[in-house]
Amino acid sequence: MKGSKVWRSGKAKKLGGIGTHVTAITKRRFFPNLQRVKAVVDGEVRYIRVTASALKKGLVVKAPKRTWKKTDAAAAKKG
Repeated sequence: MKGSKVWRSGKAKKLGGIGTHVTAITKRRFFPNLQRVKAVVDGEVRYIRVTASALKKGLVVKAPKRTWKKTDAAAAKKG
């Protein structure tokens, strides 16, 4: 999404000043809050970038916690 950043100077009237004035307007962009998450996609675990709102809504199935250790896997490979 696009928007503007508005710069103002002066003191507000209700705070005892003569009022604020706009001194500059610059363009800006609003970016989604992307998070890198391990998720199950098509039956396999992979990293994907997901918005925080999608995570909160439960639209993404997060990967299950690992129960094995690297040493166990290396031992199983050798044996």
